[in-house]
Amino acid sequence: MFFVRPLLFRRSINKGRQTAFRMNLRLFHHFGTYILWHSQIYKKPESHAMYYKETIRQMYDIGIGSFPIVFLISIFIGAVTVVQFYYQMEGTLIPPYYIGYIVRDMEIIELAPTITCLVLAGKVGSNMAAELGGMRQKEHIDAMDIMGVNTSAYLVMPKIIAALLMIPVLVSASALIGIIGGYLSSVPTGLFTSAEFIKGVRSFFIPYNVFMMFVKAFVFAYILTSVSCYQGYFVKGGSIELGEASTRAVVYSDILILMADYVIALILTA
Repeated sequence: MFFVRPLLFRRSINKGRQTAFRMNLRLFHHFGTYILWHSQIYKKPESHAMYYKETIRQMYDIGIGSFPIVFLISIFIGAVTVVQFYYQMEGTLIPPYYIGYIVRDMEIIELAPTITCLVLAGKVGSNMAAELGGMRQKEHIDAMDIMGVNTSAYLVMPKIIAALLMIPVLVSASALIGIIGGYLSSVPTGLFTSAEFIKGVRSFFIPYNVFMMFVKAFVFAYILTSVSCYQGYFVKGGSIELGEASTRAVVYSDILILMADYVIALILTA
């Protein structure tokens, strides 16, 4: 009995090590495939007219199709941020107009690009993964490959271009809507006057913060689009695997966006 327990313990440790090794090996495999896949995406288009039409369609889906959810989330985030800061600063010696200044910079630097792209990873990213995964399962991609179409470029490049064009626009709109939401939640309710809020929004403005916002928007847009397309393009199996690929697209995109957010903050604020 005394010899059986250590033996079982060693076997469980060895099994855990083997599982961790397989997971790391699978991670490096997917990372290498993802990097090499980019050489196929950016090849010369077979027909510029087809790529242009597909890019316009993707721009409409990403931009106009995502605006309602971005508007709703942004206005409530701005409203809640102002209310929470007013609660924290009430009774202190800090002037009330500082709340407008803090909310403006928080929206521009962090909330607008990060929260918007995390939401878009769930809406746009899962949709891209499901679209490409469905085409893979129905063998539409294989049929296009046989016809001589570079499916990696035709199906992915317009999505990336559309995301790089439209997501920064959505992020800019999110920052503006968030500030407006803060105004609507504070001035009509009597937390402080309109002049105080506007004075805070106009105080201590640094244009470099807007540059930082757009850097984050472009990087996050590329991450959520390319990762989601990769998960859908290389999906294998049936409907269960397609659902898992859509889930991985959202989860991996969110994780990479948060990691990139930290790295960009370190580099641009150093």
